[in-house]
Amino acid sequence: MSKNTIIRNLFSFSGITIISRILGFVRDTFIARFFGVSMATDAFFVAFKLPNLLRRITAEGAFTQAFIPTLSDYKIKDKKELHAFLNKIVTLLSFVLLAVTLIGIFGAPWIVLISAPGFEYQSEQFVLTAQLLQITFPYIFFISIVAMFGGVLNSFGKFAVPAFSPVFLNISFILAAIFFRDCFDEPVKILAWAVFAGGLLQLIFQYPFIRQIGWNPKYDLDLNDKGIWRVLKLMGPAIIGVSVAQISLLINTVFASFLQKGSVSWLYYADRLMEFPAGVLGVALSTILLPNLSLSFAKRDQANFNELVNWSIRLGMIVSIPAAIGIAVLSMPLISTLFLYGEFTLNDLMMTHKALIAYSFGLIGLIMIKVLAPVFYSRKNIRTPVRIAVTTLFLTQLMNLILIPFFQHAGLALAISIGASFNALLLFYSLKKIDSFKISVGTPLFIFKVILSGLLMGLGLLMVLPSADFWTILPLFNRVFWLLFYTGLGIILYFLTLLIVGIRPNEFLRQS
Repeated sequence: MSKNTIIRNLFSFSGITIISRILGFVRDTFIARFFGVSMATDAFFVAFKLPNLLRRITAEGAFTQAFIPTLSDYKIKDKKELHAFLNKIVTLLSFVLLAVTLIGIFGAPWIVLISAPGFEYQSEQFVLTAQLLQITFPYIFFISIVAMFGGVLNSFGKFAVPAFSPVFLNISFILAAIFFRDCFDEPVKILAWAVFAGGLLQLIFQYPFIRQIGWNPKYDLDLNDKGIWRVLKLMGPAIIGVSVAQISLLINTVFASFLQKGSVSWLYYADRLMEFPAGVLGVALSTILLPNLSLSFAKRDQANFNELVNWSIRLGMIVSIPAAIGIAVLSMPLISTLFLYGEFTLNDLMMTHKALIAYSFGLIGLIMIKVLAPVFYSRKNIRTPVRIAVTTLFLTQLMNLILIPFFQHAGLALAISIGASFNALLLFYSLKKIDSFKISVGTPLFIFKVILSGLLMGLGLLMVLPSADFWTILPLFNRVFWLLFYTGLGIILYFLTLLIVGIRPNEFLRQS
């Protein structure tokens, strides 16, 4: 696949993902407005986070990393073999997910006891969290099958459908918050049911598109199939690697449950803002690159593989650096515009602002991990990212112990940022050690120019940006207008400085 085609797919995927993320902000605005920051929202965010973590470990994490390279091998074979392989995979995955879901539902109180020990046992918050977890846990079954279907569709170049799927979860949240929040004695329970409905709707949405590519999923349990064992063999170390990152997030939840009430919610809102560029840019790059890198490796086309990796590194840097600086500089306007309404207070604004600033330092690392890790996965080398992830886990927890006493919940966010940056640097160092891979001559100078352009953009915005009080007194329409104005100004400044230092868009279409 040519880089022109990859760029078109990237823009298509990112464009649809932006729609989903904007709806995600709308959903979080309604949650902040109607539910605020409280014991109940802390309980919900813990209950929502746990199945999300397991989803990332199983389907979107370890499974995808092991499944896509193996799927690429089958795509160059007979179509019957491909469909038989897919049937066996989806059958086995369904059985495993069903078992995990039942364990989660019946073991909810024990799971809460482990994941949020700061919630006093049998207290109102503890009981509520367990009830919410029982409602949200089936989400892991639905969304993991959705992730597998999405991986198949992506491998066939159908990137738009998986990118659009999360829209249904956001719509489910929005409708639930607006129309059904008074249906329960504890209003936050409707959010848990929105998670359940959102996962089911995504599965229903994707199924017809799976049929369109010629695959009709059928029951076929065959544990002796070589393809199944190849995926499972790759999944072993992948589960360890992905679990390390999710364990780090889970430990953060444990720490946050002991901190001031509202800490879980403040971190959630800050994380949601950071996930916008990480999801639109990082996930898009990873999703598009992995099948293309896997196909190049399967065909033993080393020249194309090297060119694609170098190009990906440049593209990752040119989008992640201004995103990180922009998030940090515009953090107060962003939080004020999206969340400062109804039950969300000025104190919540300041606390979320601190967390977002801390998170922004690691955004470049988070996006570059999405660029660099697929290089190893495509080569079926999962051990290297796993070793790096384990090392990062220990560093992150050491940073937690050092930073929490000084920065409280913001210390947890800063530790994540330091860990992500360290992880990306180790991945880059390991990439350079691959004998068949060479960093192109112009890449270091290119990165320097991008960093300079990003810093000049940030400095320019800081010089003209109003004070924090300006954003808290404005009505909604004015906040949106001025946020868009300063965001647009930042984009203009960034591209002007890129042109001044000699970077042109055709850099990405040029041979490395």
